Amino acid sequence: MEILVVSATRMEIAPFAELNMNVDTLITGVGAPACMYTLTKQLQRKHYDMAIQAGIAGTFRNAFPPGETVVVKQDVFADLGIHEKDEFFTLFDKGFADHNTTPYTSGWLVNEWPDDFSLPRANAVTINTVSDKFEQTELYSKKYEPDIESMEGAAFHYTCISEGIPFVQLRSISNFVGERIKTNWKMKEAVQSLNENLQRIVEELLNK
Repeated sequence: MEILVVSATRMEIAPFAELNMNVDTLITGVGAPACMYTLTKQLQRKHYDMAIQAGIAGTFRNAFPPGETVVVKQDVFADLGIHEKDEFFTLFDKGFADHNTTPYTSGWLVNEWPDDFSLPRANAVTINTVSDKFEQTELYSKKYEPDIESMEGAAFHYTCISEGIPFVQLRSISNFVGERIKTNWKMKEAVQSLNENLQRIVEELLNK
């Protein structure tokens, strides 16, 4: 099985990358545009049977505490839309796009891969601007009822669905959304959990 492991930064998957010379890794850079362009170019160069995105994320919920790794079931570009009269509307709300046109399913970028690898499943939002503003957190919480947020997840889902590549998005929780005091983050624990689960999942896939 040809597997591609994708991450925004080298730091997030460094322990895994140092031990796995036979698995391709791709560092896309931070943010959705960089992820979409870099991943698309790599998929044009080589066929993969599976793509795995691995990275850290913020959590909206106490049910997903810092240090825990989850599999993302569905993701969305949360801030792609229109602010109007103190409300936020998606492109689907305003009729600029069909919420069931590929790669979307009911407005979400859904991963149909059946195996959760014995990890909790989470709903995610992808944003372009990380902020400590309470109003932003409340907007996304109300609109999408997400569990976690990242800056690349929806771009990864969009590209893999569009290209017909089976995929899994792994996210390990480093902090609560809106918490910008990084001394409170569990970065070390998140990276350790992420890499342990990434290693386990890759080994499971290669042994199938």
